[in-house]
Amino acid sequence: MGVPEKLAERMSLAEQHEYLRARFSRRTMIRGGAVTLGAVVGGAFVPGATAEAAVPSQTTRTDEVDGSLVAPLGRHLAYGADPRTEMTVSWQVPVAVRKPYIRIGAHPWDLSRKIEAEVRTLFTPAGVGASGNHTQYYLHARLTGLRPGSTYYYGVGHDGFDPAAPHLAGTIGTFTTAPAYAEPFTFTAFGDQGVSYHALANDSLILGQNPAFHLHAGDIAYGDPTGQGKTSDTGFDSRVWDQFLAQTESVAKQVPWMVSYGNHDMEAWYSPNGYGGEEARWQLPENGPDKKNLPGVYSFVHGNTAVISLDANDISFEIPANLGISGGTQTAWLERRLREYRAAEGIDFIVVFFHHCAYCTSTAHASEGGVRQEWVPLFEKYTVDLVINGHNHVYERTDVIKSGEVSRQLPIGGTAHPETDGVVYVTAGAAGRSLYTFSADESYEGHEKENDAVSSFVCLKDGGRQQETVAWSRVRYLDYSFLRVDVTPAPKGRTATLTVRGIAETGEEVDRFTLARRA
Repeated sequence: MGVPEKLAERMSLAEQHEYLRARFSRRTMIRGGAVTLGAVVGGAFVPGATAEAAVPSQTTRTDEVDGSLVAPLGRHLAYGADPRTEMTVSWQVPVAVRKPYIRIGAHPWDLSRKIEAEVRTLFTPAGVGASGNHTQYYLHARLTGLRPGSTYYYGVGHDGFDPAAPHLAGTIGTFTTAPAYAEPFTFTAFGDQGVSYHALANDSLILGQNPAFHLHAGDIAYGDPTGQGKTSDTGFDSRVWDQFLAQTESVAKQVPWMVSYGNHDMEAWYSPNGYGGEEARWQLPENGPDKKNLPGVYSFVHGNTAVISLDANDISFEIPANLGISGGTQTAWLERRLREYRAAEGIDFIVVFFHHCAYCTSTAHASEGGVRQEWVPLFEKYTVDLVINGHNHVYERTDVIKSGEVSRQLPIGGTAHPETDGVVYVTAGAAGRSLYTFSADESYEGHEKENDAVSSFVCLKDGGRQQETVAWSRVRYLDYSFLRVDVTPAPKGRTATLTVRGIAETGEEVDRFTLARRA
């Protein structure tokens, strides 16, 4: 994306970002005529600025746009820190519009409440990636004070495009807040989606599961297809995000689409940490340890289940562009949050999701040594129930693991008790991008093959690989797929369950297991 490769190898992601800003002068950036200097997300155009805050931009020449000719697209939802009362509705417009807003109400015929939207503008100049001067307009409306367990109707618009108008009734969307008390619910998850036929097919199947929310474990759109977190990454194209958000809208306009950030989500042009583009496109809960450096680290509680999103780029030995960016604050925050959730009344299950794999035998990336070193001991200490990863474009599920060893075999259809048994890890990275391979045969529901000696490796801090032969690889499936998780709470003293199913793009079930915990 602009820094010579040999030079980029000696520079951190933040240093590469500064190099690009110096190379593309203020005059070059203003030439696009799309935004006023300095009024962009993450301070991308302001010398010395960081991605500390997303600032609404002031666009120019908006009086020349006929708003009736511009329709919003790419709607996507995200929970706030309290999913019972907070929701953010985000969307995109292809050109600048005047006075964007959201209408919301309890009925589709009564959208009387009108709330102004925040505009975040991204400008990508010619020479940074595959396109010419390119401006993207993202809009966000944060909704608070909502009623738990309630369905709301909403429409997004701007001057000239009023979703309350009868002829635009088809643009009305809905969302439902999390319940005030624990009740059965379903969520879905995967990683590494991108834009493809298979990605679209998975979205269609996910919509059919009627999930309360969806978890995307990093490598979201692949605007940066190289994924090394370098400004020299080839093929970067910010317009891919437009395609992704349009593709995902069928689900994300009604299901909160909760993302964590992977290596392909580090886009060096927009901010020193590589996440300025993501901060323009997403509004995630702001309850993590470091919004400046780690905007994709947060947590929320839905019913009896706590969910934690982590940024494994911070501890990745394999792809070290952001290695150590948090200075240890993320791991310290993770332990505090795990301690808090495990002690909290009414929380039965803890689910953690992030990109790089703790345990995987794919021949591409296999297992990340940084995750095993920093986080796996905490997962075991606080008896995390389920860890969901992406990165490797396969479906793989472990037995129950403690201290790197199988503490309990978990066959398809089996049940584990995390309080005593250990942690189960699932790689669900086959959401839409090209598939990887395994060193061993596939083994999945109806096609089981016992193999307690699978050859693999772990990525080390020095950039090397340590070979290992493992016995914990229980299920391996090499085709497009996603996770469906059904959570069933229970009265105090009874057993709550979390049932996990691997679902293929065909709709076929390839894996099933249950995690049980006394409430």
